[in-house]
Amino acid sequence: MRIVLIQPNYHSGGAEVAGNWSPAWVAYLAGYLKAKGGYTDIRFIDAMTDDMSDDQLRAALAKEKPDVVGTTANTPAIYKAEEVLKIAREMFPDAVTILGGIHGTFMYQQVLREAPWIDAIVRGEGEQVMLNLVRAVDEGQWPGARGQVKGIAYGEGEKVIATQAEPPIRDVDDIVADWSVLDWEKYIYIPTGTRVATPNMARGCPFTCSFCSQWKFWRDYRVRDPKAVVDEIEVLVKEHKVGFFILADEEPTINKKAFVAFCEELKARDLGVLWGINTRVTDVLRDEDLLPFYRSAGLVHISLGTEAAAQLNLDLFHKETTVAQNKRAIDLLRENGIVTEAQFIVGLENETRETLEETFKLCMDWNPDMANWSMFTPWPFSDLYREMGDKVEVHDFSQYNFVTPIMRPKSMDRGELLDAVMSCYRRFYMKKAFLSYPWVPGDKVRRKYLQGCLKAYLQSAMKRQFYNLGKVGYWGPHTIKKVRFAFDRSRKLDAVPTDKENEDWKKLSAKKQAEIEAGIRAYNEAGKPLDKTDGQPAKVMTCGGGDQQMSDHAMTASMTACGGNKGQLSEHEMAAAMKPCKTGEEPAEEMLEHAGSRR
Repeated sequence: MRIVLIQPNYHSGGAEVAGNWSPAWVAYLAGYLKAKGGYTDIRFIDAMTDDMSDDQLRAALAKEKPDVVGTTANTPAIYKAEEVLKIAREMFPDAVTILGGIHGTFMYQQVLREAPWIDAIVRGEGEQVMLNLVRAVDEGQWPGARGQVKGIAYGEGEKVIATQAEPPIRDVDDIVADWSVLDWEKYIYIPTGTRVATPNMARGCPFTCSFCSQWKFWRDYRVRDPKAVVDEIEVLVKEHKVGFFILADEEPTINKKAFVAFCEELKARDLGVLWGINTRVTDVLRDEDLLPFYRSAGLVHISLGTEAAAQLNLDLFHKETTVAQNKRAIDLLRENGIVTEAQFIVGLENETRETLEETFKLCMDWNPDMANWSMFTPWPFSDLYREMGDKVEVHDFSQYNFVTPIMRPKSMDRGELLDAVMSCYRRFYMKKAFLSYPWVPGDKVRRKYLQGCLKAYLQSAMKRQFYNLGKVGYWGPHTIKKVRFAFDRSRKLDAVPTDKENEDWKKLSAKKQAEIEAGIRAYNEAGKPLDKTDGQPAKVMTCGGGDQQMSDHAMTASMTACGGNKGQLSEHEMAAAMKPCKTGEEPAEEMLEHAGSRR
């Protein structure tokens, strides 16, 4: 059986400014299908990196003669992904067409109505569900027994059917990536001029930022064995010549024990690879004394979710951080030779030129090495989207890319908003280019890295790719009135997904909280959490011990939480629980009492 996986050709001028990113979903999916199912005839077409036209995609697909064609899509790439599978259906009517990814997981009813040529949508974590589906096809049970395949949605006449959810993979160490499926010469990170990979150490996130949906998508927060992660990175470095990687986790420092062990293992093997992460301000503050150690393990770049300058916006996003904490975290990273990148969300309905200028001044005061101003993008399956009601007027999901102003502030039009954001970028990077990057004291690695980042920005700007400026026709303040975002106004939202389980999950139950506390104690006492099913040390480590935590994007109501997980520690409680990782002391009793009495 031949399985062809395709990355749809979607570009936005956002993260791709830094280079061509290796698509991890392909490697993890291929590795799981091969190891667990014995399916070895897997091919990959990267239409995005190769910037393929539809005709070029047809030519590439014609050579493969697939039995199964699979693609993935986040929200802005959904229409491109639908078109990929439409081409596959036209060329190979008997092939089974499959869509995975976060958008299809939550919006499967709308996707199947607008793209009826899709045979099945994989809902949530893809590896086991894809294996279930491929086996059904291979054994001749498709489509007759498709209702028995867990974790999918499909169309049946006028109806859309969602099958029983497949539980998240309990032991994420069972998922071993096959990175050899990629053509590594294509994936270059401009700042270092080396090949780049995006492995992960954990899946999910225990925090519930209202603008995000990862905790809903993964459902459980699960951490891999740090040694196994470094094994994977060693393969990437030695077999595929990777020189830089970014951990794709929502926040890899949540589990302090696991992150410290990962750094220790990485440092011990001396692979000579640099790397970066995304994390929260509070984790940087928590680990102040460990920052030199992290840097010695190769960590050179941290992107901080500072999100907004005004505390009002921080509260709206449920970030649980303060403006003063943001500044302190940036100072600490700079002092320890780690490149800091501050992320700002702009473009809410109350945005004005004055608030944007306030954000810029705060950014300059904080003095990060890099800064990004991202347009507020209300995912249709996020909590914040529901809170905003009918204020969202654009439902053209191809524009939901963090660089297009989906929301129109009350006192600015979209062209003015874009111009104000570009003014922030121009002033920030002009100052850095002339007064900072060439003169970074002492640390040659940091200086060279920052100069590489500037090169990436300049290349993107010269090609008019940055922030989609070429596509929208922005050339400076004099073109504000000429900017055209070309929204497809014919696109409508069928319905905003509701998720009762999302609210149920946030309510702590006494039983679940007791399990979390037991897991914390087991981890502190034995270094391994207990597996509540058999009383033995569990292979999967989590910040709360065992299989207790949910992750960062919510599943739809039809997708039940694995094991009925309802518990969650707050960030304060999480930090307190993780503190013993360093000192070896027991967690404070008052913290556990507070956790048990919440809500």
